[in-house]
Order: sequence, then C-alpha cells, then structure tokens
Amino acid sequence: MPITEILEENCRKFGNDIALVEVNPDIQENRRVTWKEYELIEPNTLSHYRREITWNVFNEKANRFANLLLSRGVKKGDKVAILLMNCLEWLPIYFGILKTGALAVPLNFRYTSDEIKYCLDLAEADVLVFGPEFIGRVEEIAEDISKHRLLFYVGGNCPTFAEDYDRLTANYSSTSPDIKLTDDDYAAIYFSSGTTGFPKAILHKHMSLMHSARVEQAHHGQTKDDVFLCIPPLYHTGAKMHWFGSFLVGGKAVLLRGVKPKTILEAVSTEKCSIVWLLVPWAQDILDAIDRGDIQLSDYQLDQWRLMHIGAQPVPPSLIARWKKYFPNHQYDTNYGLSESIGPGCVHLGVENIHKVGAIGKAGYGWETKIVDENGNIVKRGDVGELAVKGPGVMTCYFNDPKATNEVLKDGWLFTGDMAQEDEDGFIFLVDRKKDVIISGGENLYPVQIEDFLRGHDAIKDVAVIGLPDKRLGEIAAAIIELKPDHSCTEEEINTFCNNLPRYKRPHKIIFADIPRNPTGKIEKPKLRKIYCGESVVAAQNRG
Repeated sequence: MPITEILEENCRKFGNDIALVEVNPDIQENRRVTWKEYELIEPNTLSHYRREITWNVFNEKANRFANLLLSRGVKKGDKVAILLMNCLEWLPIYFGILKTGALAVPLNFRYTSDEIKYCLDLAEADVLVFGPEFIGRVEEIAEDISKHRLLFYVGGNCPTFAEDYDRLTANYSSTSPDIKLTDDDYAAIYFSSGTTGFPKAILHKHMSLMHSARVEQAHHGQTKDDVFLCIPPLYHTGAKMHWFGSFLVGGKAVLLRGVKPKTILEAVSTEKCSIVWLLVPWAQDILDAIDRGDIQLSDYQLDQWRLMHIGAQPVPPSLIARWKKYFPNHQYDTNYGLSESIGPGCVHLGVENIHKVGAIGKAGYGWETKIVDENGNIVKRGDVGELAVKGPGVMTCYFNDPKATNEVLKDGWLFTGDMAQEDEDGFIFLVDRKKDVIISGGENLYPVQIEDFLRGHDAIKDVAVIGLPDKRLGEIAAAIIELKPDHSCTEEEINTFCNNLPRYKRPHKIIFADIPRNPTGKIEKPKLRKIYCGESVVAAQNRG
C-alpha cells in the first residue's frame, strides 16, 4: 500500500484531530530563524510561535500542492526537491509530491549553494521548493538551476527569481488527484550523510516507506494517544521514519525548532509529549544541565513521557546509566539503520532489553542480519565482521551510480560498511565504520571502543578517535576531546585514565578541541582528518 493512503485514511478517521504542531521559539511570528540563529537565543527570552493543523488540513494542503505540480507538467517519475527547515509546511509538501507520483527529494539544510546544485543535478530534480533561510544560497545558483526547473518559495516576501507557494496553492483544488500508485512505484531519493565523501542519491520505493512505518510501530507500540516530539531535521530518514510510526495510527506530532535542554523539556511538558527521539549530544546536554542545576525537573510536567530512544550513532552505556538515574521510569530503545535501509529499525535493541545497553540489538521487524568476513562468509559468533541487512526497506539502488550500488547490494543484502560482532545471546554490537578502523602496528583498532571508554571520564563531554599517519606504526590513534563546560583536564590526566585500556588501544596523541557533528549527530571524522592528518599537532595541556 502506498504511504499516501495512510494520510487519506487518517483524514477519514480523525479529520478534525490535530495532526501536526510546529513550535518555533522565535520572538517574531512573521520570521523564521535559522538553526544557527536559534542556537544563540536564550530560551527564557523567547515567546513561542506555535501553529497547528488537523488531519483534514494536512491532507488538503498536500492535495493543493499536488494539483499545482500537476498543472505545471510534473508527472509520475519526476523529482521534486525540498529545501526547508522543519516547519508546518514540510510534511504536506512531501505528501503532495508523492500524490502526483513524483519522487520527493529532501535536501540537507546545511548544504552550500554548490552542494545544492550538485544534489539537484545528481537526482535530476525538476522542481525545487525552498524556504527563507535559503534565499541567499539559492539566489547564487538561481540563474543556472532555473533554466530547466521550477522554483517555489515557502514564506513571506517571495524573491523575484521564484514563485510564491502560498499564493499559488490557495488557488488549487483540495481534492486528491487521481494518480494510481503501487508499492513498486518510486517514492523518494534521500542523500547519504556524506561522512565519507560526496553524498550519494538513494532511491526508495513506496514499499520501503510503508515498511519503515510498520517497523517503527511494531517496535514502539505507538497509539493514537501518543504524542511524538520530532526534533531532528525532516530531510533525514531518521526523523521522518520514526514519525511514520505515529503517522500510521493517527497520532499527533510536534515539530520543535531548537535543541537546547530547556526548550526540549518545555516542549515535552507543554505539548504532553510521550515519545521523544534524541541524538546523543542532546541527551548529554540535558543531563549536564540537570547536573549543573540549570534545570529543575520538578518545573516540568513529564509523567506522560514514556519512551526515550536514540539512534544515528553508537550510544555510550554510561549515558543511559545516567539517564535512568534521572528518568527511572522511561522505556529506552536504540535503533540502528541507514538511509539505504530507509532509516532506523533494521536492527533495534528493544525496550525489554535495557540490560544489553551498548548493543544495537537484533534484527528488527521484517529484517534479517548477518556478519561476514571480507569474502562474504558468515563469521563465527564473537568475531568482528561487516554487518549486512536484508528486508523490504533496502534501497533500490544509488541513483545513476551502478558501480557504487554493486559495491553494497549483493543478492538482496545491503552491506552496511559497519563492523560488528555478535555476543553469546545473539545481540549485535557495533565496533566501528569499516573505513574508520585504524591499523596500528598490524593491530586493528576500533575507534568506537576507545571513544566509549573515554566518555567514562567525568570531565569529557564528547570524544572522537581518528588515525594519524605514523612512519613506524603506519597509523596511531589520536583522541580529540571536548571537555564539559567549567571542567579542565590535562593530557597527563587523560593518559593516566587510559592506563585501564590495553596498551595497544591507548591513544598516542591527545587533542583538546570541539567535536564537529552533522545535523543527524554523527561525528564528522573526514573534517577532523582534514584538520589533523599530516599536520604537526600540539595538544593543549589544559582547557577549561
């Protein structure tokens, strides 16, 4: 069943119920701030900008945009790119695209103008829908990209090089277009995070989207009464596919702009959110704010919050131990997935398995897993190999890139590039990215293992371990360490702490610096390698 039919069904069943809420802590209601601007605003200075729509309105807006696109010649198989911050228009636009039979192509909001053009060209996008935060970037390439593309602008004061989405859609029918869709029709192109180079265009069918919805609902048991708080960017599969579990049952979702601890807890409290998906840095910030006394949990209504789950990266067990200290009644789950496997859920821990924190879990609903050596043979339990997954959510291909597709798709199996091992109970533990493994003096070092150990130090907020060139050993492990606010630490103290690691796993170099992460929470190791590899790095002896 195409994912668009769920929207129609929710409209029939729950038409007057609230479907989506946008909470944007902005002072002025007529201006949307960028994420960078937002992160500089203190929450106590804000008056919340809040909008909401019902399922009826959600569906009507999707239909109006679909009919606009059809009137402009957009047809089944065409591609429509979305370049928007999280907002109330995002999902109706996404579903409007799908209703035409076209493919939705979400774009990363951090792309430069050149990257926007690169991805539009790679996906062969016919239309670009963009918001006010991107006027400057789009204007730089407008003359080039508008030659063969429609440009629609969402927001006030439409620039001259684009057409006004709000004004145009108001004049089109709110009746669903009569476009027949099947599970085998193409639905979307998502882009890889680009942590290992230029992003690849990942092609998915409607079957994949529907499977992700069923997987999420099967894992977390969303009901109509649950309220899902969505904080990550909707262009990424992680945020949207988690929301799909609530979408499947007609549950309300709250789109929150901002990641400050007080803002998150205020949204949970005010909107009565029961399910929250966090990234590791956000969970860490909440705990640190509680530890410092910046947040008093008694100031918020949090009893209805039943599930906190984390994905997008390995989760340090120490973090969850701290979380359970403050939130002992929370269910906890972690989810593993890739955009190539339509986001989270091909492996998941399960709320009943909190005793296995540190593992990513077992094969998810409708999925199969295996761990293989470099020849594709299954390794014996306990040995490290590459994780491969198989199921209805595996991508069709990397669009227009058969070579890259053949490297990762083999007999229906998606080879993830993640190194993993299975324990005696069948739980899978991530060891590291295949490309991040450090070979030092003939020994394989897995940075995630060293990072997890270092996060146990009281002064460390975040850490990334990378390999640096070494004439004698080939590579050495370097730990880039970001300290908690108001904490200080020396290289000697870190080295002493690392005495509890086996000698070959101990970092040879300690660097105190900030850890760059992309919008989905993944450490940007290519950026760190570019900064530090081949350079003479002198670690700061003290940083407070």
